[in-house]
Amino acid sequence: MEIFKNILNFTIVDIIDVILVAVLLYYLYRLVKGTVAINIFIGIIIIYGAWRLTDFLNMELLTSIFGGFMKVGIIALIVVFQPEIRKFLLMVGSTNIGRRGQIFKQFNFLKTEASNETDVDAIMTACTKMAQTKTGALIVFERNNNLDFLSESGDEMNIKVTQPIIESIFFKNSPLHDGAIIINHNTVKATRVILPVNNEKNIPKRFGLRHRAGIGVSEKTDALALVVSEETGHISCFKDGEFVVYDDLNELKNIIKGDLL
Repeated sequence: MEIFKNILNFTIVDIIDVILVAVLLYYLYRLVKGTVAINIFIGIIIIYGAWRLTDFLNMELLTSIFGGFMKVGIIALIVVFQPEIRKFLLMVGSTNIGRRGQIFKQFNFLKTEASNETDVDAIMTACTKMAQTKTGALIVFERNNNLDFLSESGDEMNIKVTQPIIESIFFKNSPLHDGAIIINHNTVKATRVILPVNNEKNIPKRFGLRHRAGIGVSEKTDALALVVSEETGHISCFKDGEFVVYDDLNELKNIIKGDLL
């Protein structure tokens, strides 16, 4: 009967508490989704549920065993989930309430719009030409999440985005073509970047490592990923770990422009 009394005594704060815990668990799941850590994450949820259930049923011996595991397991979890915890903290620390610079948006004298706006037209034209010659490419658009932790795996650059620059980077004989490039506003900030790869088996076999990397980076951060297939020449776009559906390249261009605002 006590549990029903507690339910009846639920307040607005309790409801908010439950919602926030659900949101936290959802984002933790998204963080480890597609990695081997997902099995550990699910196992922890099961053990925690068993601990609470045995405690509710007054099974003292099992409760003490599960309780001891949960207390000692925190240290083990920090070691096991070290890469995921690092990425999670980086994502939290680099996420802003709105798009960077929104506070100063109306103060055009602080930064001209032309220097800040990504030249999506030039990028899409370059991708179209690379698609015709089946030149593989992987382009990541940085948004609110800072991608410096990924840029460190490649070569730091500071090149203005133009169609010839994009094409020359991914030219098959170019020393920079292997890996991804990261674009921040209208600047190529890094090349030859190694991205986290999605390892889910339900991705069609026709998609290679570029597509898995595009899915992986868009899962772990709020970045957009644009992929030109070396096998088919098809242009794919990924957001939130999912394929962006579009009818033609004009529509895709407008989608990317809208997401980068």
